[in-house]
Amino acid sequence: MKSFLILPLLFIAVATLAQEQDSTTVYKKRVLESTEVDFLTSYYAQDGDNAAVSGGRGTEKLTDFTPTIVVSLPLNDDDVLTVDAGISAYTSASSSNINPFDDSSDADEFQASSGASSGDTWVNLNVSYSHSSDDRNKIWTAKTSVASEFDYLSFGVGGSYAMLFNEKNTEVSVTANIYLDTWNALYPIELRSFEDGRAGLNDGLFKQYTITGNPDYAPSFTKHDSETRNSYAIGFGFSQILSRNLQGSLALDLVRQQGLLSTPFQRVYFSDVEDSFIQDFQLADDVERLPDNRFKVAVGGRLNYYINQMFVLRTYYRYYTDDWGITSNTMSVELPVKITDKFTLYPSYRYYNQTAADYFAGYEQHLSTEEFYTSDYDLSKFNANAYGFGISYTDIFTSFHLGKFGLKSIDLKYLYYERNTGLTSGMISGGFKFVVD
Repeated sequence: MKSFLILPLLFIAVATLAQEQDSTTVYKKRVLESTEVDFLTSYYAQDGDNAAVSGGRGTEKLTDFTPTIVVSLPLNDDDVLTVDAGISAYTSASSSNINPFDDSSDADEFQASSGASSGDTWVNLNVSYSHSSDDRNKIWTAKTSVASEFDYLSFGVGGSYAMLFNEKNTEVSVTANIYLDTWNALYPIELRSFEDGRAGLNDGLFKQYTITGNPDYAPSFTKHDSETRNSYAIGFGFSQILSRNLQGSLALDLVRQQGLLSTPFQRVYFSDVEDSFIQDFQLADDVERLPDNRFKVAVGGRLNYYINQMFVLRTYYRYYTDDWGITSNTMSVELPVKITDKFTLYPSYRYYNQTAADYFAGYEQHLSTEEFYTSDYDLSKFNANAYGFGISYTDIFTSFHLGKFGLKSIDLKYLYYERNTGLTSGMISGGFKFVVD
């Protein structure tokens, strides 16, 4: 009798095990359950008195409005297609002074021109495709991008591969990107009549205005040899869950840039050349000249500690160096405060410092005998502080609907930034994530 009972039990056990294995294969969890749509926007404003367009002094006023939409579409259980499209509409007092004489007001580097160069639109499109293995321990991604502005066009391709192991407590990843950019080189208005040594005082601009200071304005100006810039980047990542409350990660990024790395419309003034003016605007001695190669290295790490159900401490540090002589340190801390099941506050602080590039000097501090020179204060020695505060609303059940769109989250944040050089800025950003039923 016992044998008659054991055999059916063995049969049932084997059948049950086979069924569980089959159901694991057939009913695996989808990487992305439903289509998600993110509506993002930001408004940025800055001010300062060290505009690179006018040789290290002058207004840096700028405003920028950037609406973006991101659509993540599950193609099947394992594959996700993401399309990211954005438009940036900006007005810039400094770039308006590429041609400070194109409106009726008197030209002055501390005053914005209202002409054609005072604003423009930047557009970009990114498309990525990701695939996850059946066990969700391997993920590869391929992406392509295109971006365009009034003076450049950029194409990009890239990809990444991530592998999880140790029961998903450990992750390693590698990322590679290539960007191929083409400038439509736009030079300061007064230098265009002297391109490649042409005699310019009898041309265009100089027939309309009187030159004061040194009336024999004769810059030794030639156009840049190349109008292309290529960037090659590779990154390595490592993430580890260290305990129930502690998670850390490390990242290494290497970037090689080649081609036109100067900005063609940024002026430079020499201390050994007599000044020339039209109205109150000083005419350029030359434009920014920088090496056509640059190698960058950045290494950083994150450490996140779960304090309790209400508080999480997030910290970050990055060290950067390049062969132009810049080294920098970035440190940040964020303390999300979960005040309810749906609402979280995000106070944050970031500190940054850097050394100056070998080729930087301020207004009229360069010599005309130098090979490379810039008065762009982004390449100067400075330190900066950024203070942020955000609030997030999350509803995983998407109880609020707009038609077929269920609201999953809302994020709002304000960031205030200040440099010891005098530049200040503020940015308000917001995001709305919807799930399509």
